[in-house]
Amino acid sequence: MPRTCRPVHLGEPASEPVPVAGCDVCRALADQRARAYASGDKSKASDCNVEMIRHSHPKAR
Repeated sequence: MPRTCRPVHLGEPASEPVPVAGCDVCRALADQRARAYASGDKSKASDCNVEMIRHSHPKAR
């Protein structure tokens, strides 16, 4: 049976999110991410990145 799927081409990985200045949640997630990287837990570091991206901030008035 011939193979019908096409090859996958991945781009460069996205850069990590930068914590918003003055946001306690972002700061805590950045600290957790740093500890996760230090202990070799890349899965936890990735989870912190996702949570930081999804975290909403109040709109400036």
